[in-house]
Amino acid sequence: MPKTVLITGTSSGIGKLTAIYFAQQGWNVAATMRNPGNSQDLSSFSNLKLYSLDVTDNNSIQKAIASAIQDFGQIDVLVNNAGFGVDGVFEAMTDEIIEQQFNTNVFGLMRVTRAIIPHLRAKGGGTIIQIASMGGRITFPLYSIYHSSKWAVEGFSEALHYELEPFNIKIKIIEPGAIKTEFYGSSRQFITGDNLRMYQSLVDTVEKVSQQAGKNGEPPELVAQVIFQAACDRTRKMRYAVGKPAPLLLRLRKLLPDSWYFSLIKRSYKIYRITI
Repeated sequence: MPKTVLITGTSSGIGKLTAIYFAQQGWNVAATMRNPGNSQDLSSFSNLKLYSLDVTDNNSIQKAIASAIQDFGQIDVLVNNAGFGVDGVFEAMTDEIIEQQFNTNVFGLMRVTRAIIPHLRAKGGGTIIQIASMGGRITFPLYSIYHSSKWAVEGFSEALHYELEPFNIKIKIIEPGAIKTEFYGSSRQFITGDNLRMYQSLVDTVEKVSQQAGKNGEPPELVAQVIFQAACDRTRKMRYAVGKPAPLLLRLRKLLPDSWYFSLIKRSYKIYRITI
Protein backbone atom coordinates (compact mmCIF):
# COMPACT_ATOMS: atom_id res chain seq x y z
CA MET A 1 0.00 0.00 0.00
CA PRO A 2 1.48 3.38 -0.98
CA LYS A 3 2.40 5.74 1.82
CA THR A 4 0.72 9.12 2.12
CA VAL A 5 2.30 12.51 2.72
CA LEU A 6 0.47 15.73 3.60
CA ILE A 7 2.34 18.88 2.59
CA THR A 8 1.43 22.46 3.48
CA GLY A 9 2.16 25.45 1.26
CA THR A 10 2.23 23.64 -2.10
CA SER A 11 1.12 26.52 -4.31
CA SER A 12 4.69 27.29 -5.41
CA GLY A 13 8.38 26.84 -4.75
CA ILE A 14 9.70 24.10 -2.51
CA GLY A 15 6.22 22.93 -1.48
CA LYS A 16 4.99 22.49 -5.04
CA LEU A 17 8.13 20.70 -6.22
CA THR A 18 8.02 18.44 -3.16
CA ALA A 19 4.41 17.46 -3.89
CA ILE A 20 5.35 16.62 -7.47
CA TYR A 21 8.44 14.64 -6.43
CA PHE A 22 6.57 12.50 -3.90
CA ALA A 23 3.83 11.83 -6.46
CA GLN A 24 6.44 10.78 -9.02
CA GLN A 25 7.88 8.33 -6.48
CA GLY A 26 4.49 6.65 -6.16
CA TRP A 27 3.34 8.16 -2.87
CA ASN A 28 -0.18 9.41 -2.25
CA VAL A 29 0.05 13.18 -1.84
CA ALA A 30 -2.32 15.48 0.04
CA ALA A 31 -1.18 18.83 -1.36
CA THR A 32 -2.56 21.70 0.69
CA MET A 33 -2.69 25.45 0.20
CA ARG A 34 -5.01 28.33 0.96
CA ASN A 35 -6.47 28.48 -2.56
CA PRO A 36 -6.31 25.10 -4.36
CA GLY A 37 -8.13 26.54 -7.37
CA ASN A 38 -4.92 28.34 -8.33
CA SER A 39 -2.90 25.13 -8.77
CA GLN A 40 -4.89 22.91 -11.05
CA ASP A 41 -1.67 21.79 -12.77
CA LEU A 42 -1.00 19.56 -9.76
CA SER A 43 -4.25 17.69 -10.32
CA SER A 44 -2.76 15.91 -13.35
CA PHE A 45 -1.34 13.30 -10.93
CA SER A 46 -3.86 10.57 -10.14
CA ASN A 47 -2.23 9.95 -6.73
CA LEU A 48 -2.32 13.62 -5.71
CA LYS A 49 -5.32 15.47 -4.28
CA LEU A 50 -5.64 19.17 -3.49
CA TYR A 51 -7.02 20.43 -0.19
CA SER A 52 -7.69 23.88 1.20
CA LEU A 53 -5.61 24.52 4.31
CA ASP A 54 -4.76 27.81 5.99
CA VAL A 55 -2.20 27.29 8.75
CA THR A 56 -3.61 30.30 10.63
CA ASP A 57 -7.06 28.64 10.90
CA ASN A 58 -7.51 25.60 13.18
CA ASN A 59 -10.82 24.60 11.58
CA SER A 60 -9.19 24.62 8.15
CA ILE A 61 -6.36 22.42 9.41
CA GLN A 62 -8.66 19.87 11.05
CA LYS A 63 -10.88 19.68 7.99
CA ALA A 64 -7.98 19.16 5.57
CA ILE A 65 -6.40 16.42 7.69
CA ALA A 66 -9.72 14.63 8.15
CA SER A 67 -10.45 14.79 4.41
CA ALA A 68 -7.00 13.45 3.51
CA ILE A 69 -7.38 10.54 5.94
CA GLN A 70 -10.82 9.78 4.53
CA ASP A 71 -9.47 9.81 0.96
CA PHE A 72 -6.20 7.94 1.50
CA GLY A 73 -6.87 5.90 4.65
CA GLN A 74 -4.03 7.36 6.69
CA ILE A 75 -1.23 9.93 6.71
CA ASP A 76 2.31 8.64 7.21
CA VAL A 77 4.33 11.85 6.82
CA LEU A 78 3.60 15.52 7.42
CA VAL A 79 5.73 18.16 5.69
CA ASN A 80 5.29 21.56 7.34
CA ASN A 81 6.41 23.77 4.48
CA ALA A 82 4.04 26.77 4.58
CA GLY A 83 5.86 30.00 5.42
CA PHE A 84 7.23 33.25 4.08
CA GLY A 85 10.05 35.67 4.79
CA VAL A 86 10.10 39.15 6.26
CA ASP A 87 13.31 41.12 6.09
CA GLY A 88 14.34 44.72 6.53
CA VAL A 89 15.07 47.21 9.27
CA PHE A 90 13.76 45.96 12.62
CA GLU A 91 13.09 49.50 13.84
CA ALA A 92 10.52 49.79 11.04
CA MET A 93 8.73 46.53 11.92
CA THR A 94 5.19 46.94 13.25
CA ASP A 95 3.52 44.57 15.70
CA GLU A 96 1.24 43.50 12.86
CA ILE A 97 4.17 42.45 10.64
CA ILE A 98 5.92 40.60 13.46
CA GLU A 99 2.72 38.78 14.45
CA GLN A 100 2.03 37.86 10.82
CA GLN A 101 5.50 36.34 10.48
CA PHE A 102 5.14 34.27 13.63
CA ASN A 103 1.50 33.33 13.02
CA THR A 104 2.49 31.59 9.79
CA ASN A 105 6.05 30.38 10.31
CA VAL A 106 5.77 29.32 13.96
CA PHE A 107 2.22 29.15 15.27
CA GLY A 108 0.89 27.78 11.98
CA LEU A 109 3.52 25.05 11.97
CA MET A 110 2.68 24.27 15.60
CA ARG A 111 -1.05 24.08 14.84
CA VAL A 112 -0.60 21.58 12.02
CA THR A 113 1.90 19.55 14.07
CA ARG A 114 -0.46 19.38 17.04
CA ALA A 115 -3.36 18.37 14.80
CA ILE A 116 -1.50 15.44 13.18
CA ILE A 117 0.03 13.94 16.35
CA PRO A 118 -3.11 12.05 17.53
CA HIS A 119 -3.42 10.35 14.13
CA LEU A 120 0.26 9.35 13.98
CA ARG A 121 0.23 8.16 17.58
CA ALA A 122 -2.90 6.06 17.02
CA LYS A 123 -1.45 4.37 13.92
CA GLY A 124 1.80 3.50 15.65
CA GLY A 125 4.16 6.12 14.28
CA GLY A 126 5.08 8.38 11.43
CA THR A 127 7.31 11.30 10.51
CA ILE A 128 6.92 15.06 10.90
CA ILE A 129 9.22 17.09 8.66
CA GLN A 130 9.69 20.75 9.52
CA ILE A 131 11.01 23.07 6.82
CA ALA A 132 13.24 25.42 8.75
CA SER A 133 16.29 27.11 7.22
CA MET A 134 20.01 27.44 7.66
CA GLY A 135 18.70 30.71 9.13
CA GLY A 136 17.29 28.70 12.01
CA ARG A 137 20.79 28.26 13.43
CA ILE A 138 22.76 31.15 11.89
CA THR A 139 21.89 34.76 11.06
CA PHE A 140 22.36 37.36 8.36
CA PRO A 141 21.85 41.14 8.37
CA LEU A 142 18.27 42.50 8.07
CA TYR A 143 16.60 39.14 8.70
CA SER A 144 16.02 39.48 12.44
CA ILE A 145 12.29 38.67 12.33
CA TYR A 146 12.60 35.80 9.87
CA HIS A 147 15.53 34.31 11.78
CA SER A 148 13.70 34.53 15.09
CA SER A 149 10.79 32.56 13.60
CA LYS A 150 13.05 29.85 12.20
CA TRP A 151 15.08 29.61 15.41
CA ALA A 152 11.75 29.05 17.17
CA VAL A 153 10.93 26.22 14.75
CA GLU A 154 14.29 24.59 15.46
CA GLY A 155 13.90 24.81 19.24
CA PHE A 156 10.28 23.67 19.21
CA SER A 157 10.99 20.71 16.96
CA GLU A 158 14.09 19.54 18.81
CA ALA A 159 12.32 19.65 22.18
CA LEU A 160 9.21 17.97 20.78
CA HIS A 161 11.13 14.94 19.59
CA TYR A 162 11.63 13.80 23.19
CA GLU A 163 7.85 13.66 23.67
CA LEU A 164 7.11 11.85 20.42
CA GLU A 165 9.96 9.35 20.26
CA PRO A 166 8.21 6.82 22.57
CA PHE A 167 5.34 6.73 20.04
CA ASN A 168 7.67 6.03 17.10
CA ILE A 169 7.04 9.51 15.66
CA LYS A 170 10.19 10.98 14.15
CA ILE A 171 10.96 14.69 13.85
CA LYS A 172 13.07 15.80 10.89
CA ILE A 173 14.30 19.37 10.29
CA ILE A 174 15.24 20.53 6.80
CA GLU A 175 17.67 23.47 6.67
CA PRO A 176 17.84 24.90 3.13
CA GLY A 177 20.48 27.40 2.11
CA ALA A 178 19.94 29.89 -0.71
CA ILE A 179 17.25 28.37 -2.93
CA LYS A 180 16.05 29.92 -6.17
CA THR A 181 12.38 30.56 -5.31
CA GLU A 182 10.06 33.53 -4.84
CA PHE A 183 11.46 33.89 -1.31
CA TYR A 184 13.68 36.52 -2.91
CA GLY A 185 10.92 37.80 -5.19
CA SER A 186 7.15 38.14 -5.12
CA SER A 187 6.65 36.34 -1.79
CA ARG A 188 9.22 38.51 -0.07
CA GLN A 189 8.04 41.14 2.41
CA PHE A 190 10.72 43.81 2.72
CA ILE A 191 10.23 46.44 5.41
CA THR A 192 11.94 49.80 5.61
CA GLY A 193 10.91 53.17 6.95
CA ASP A 194 10.96 56.45 5.04
CA ASN A 195 12.11 58.21 8.19
CA LEU A 196 14.96 55.76 8.79
CA ARG A 197 17.39 56.92 6.13
CA MET A 198 20.28 56.40 8.54
CA TYR A 199 20.08 52.70 7.68
CA GLN A 200 20.13 53.22 3.92
CA SER A 201 23.82 52.53 3.31
CA LEU A 202 23.54 49.24 5.18
CA VAL A 203 20.31 48.31 3.39
CA ASP A 204 21.71 49.07 -0.06
CA THR A 205 24.88 47.09 0.56
CA VAL A 206 23.17 44.05 2.06
CA GLU A 207 20.42 44.08 -0.59
CA LYS A 208 22.90 43.57 -3.43
CA VAL A 209 24.50 40.55 -1.79
CA SER A 210 21.17 39.04 -0.70
CA GLN A 211 19.57 39.30 -4.14
CA GLN A 212 22.67 37.89 -5.82
CA ALA A 213 22.54 34.91 -3.45
CA GLY A 214 18.94 34.31 -4.49
CA LYS A 215 19.79 34.63 -8.16
CA ASN A 216 22.58 32.07 -7.82
CA GLY A 217 20.61 29.81 -5.49
CA GLU A 218 20.15 26.07 -5.79
CA PRO A 219 17.00 24.73 -7.53
CA PRO A 220 14.06 23.85 -5.25
CA GLU A 221 14.05 20.33 -6.74
CA LEU A 222 17.19 19.66 -4.69
CA VAL A 223 15.33 20.42 -1.47
CA ALA A 224 12.39 18.25 -2.56
CA GLN A 225 14.76 15.31 -2.99
CA VAL A 226 16.23 15.80 0.49
CA ILE A 227 12.74 16.05 2.01
CA PHE A 228 11.90 12.72 0.37
CA GLN A 229 15.16 11.26 1.68
CA ALA A 230 14.23 12.40 5.21
CA ALA A 231 10.75 10.88 4.85
CA CYS A 232 12.26 7.52 3.94
CA ASP A 233 15.09 7.64 6.49
CA ARG A 234 14.53 5.09 9.24
CA THR A 235 17.34 6.47 11.40
CA ARG A 236 16.99 9.08 14.13
CA LYS A 237 18.93 11.66 12.15
CA MET A 238 17.20 14.97 12.80
CA ARG A 239 18.78 17.73 10.71
CA TYR A 240 19.36 17.86 6.94
CA ALA A 241 21.25 20.86 5.60
CA VAL A 242 20.75 21.25 1.86
CA GLY A 243 21.91 23.75 -0.75
CA LYS A 244 24.96 25.98 -0.69
CA PRO A 245 26.15 27.55 1.52
CA ALA A 246 24.14 25.85 4.31
CA PRO A 247 26.37 22.81 5.07
CA LEU A 248 29.56 24.89 5.13
CA LEU A 249 28.23 27.82 7.16
CA LEU A 250 26.53 25.60 9.72
CA ARG A 251 29.79 23.73 10.20
CA LEU A 252 31.79 26.95 10.53
CA ARG A 253 29.31 28.33 13.07
CA LYS A 254 30.06 25.36 15.30
CA LEU A 255 33.82 25.62 14.93
CA LEU A 256 34.57 29.35 14.96
CA PRO A 257 34.45 31.77 17.88
CA ASP A 258 31.65 34.36 17.62
CA SER A 259 33.97 37.21 16.66
CA TRP A 260 35.56 35.23 13.81
CA TYR A 261 32.23 34.05 12.46
CA PHE A 262 30.62 37.51 12.63
CA SER A 263 33.62 38.95 10.82
CA LEU A 264 33.20 36.33 8.09
CA ILE A 265 29.53 37.28 7.59
CA LYS A 266 30.28 41.02 7.58
CA ARG A 267 32.97 40.54 4.96
CA SER A 268 30.71 38.41 2.77
CA TYR A 269 28.05 41.15 2.89
CA LYS A 270 30.71 43.85 2.36
CA ILE A 271 29.63 45.67 5.52
CA TYR A 272 32.86 45.14 7.46
CA ARG A 273 33.73 48.84 7.48
CA ILE A 274 30.27 50.36 7.18
CA THR A 275 29.27 52.59 10.07
CA ILE A 276 25.78 53.87 10.70
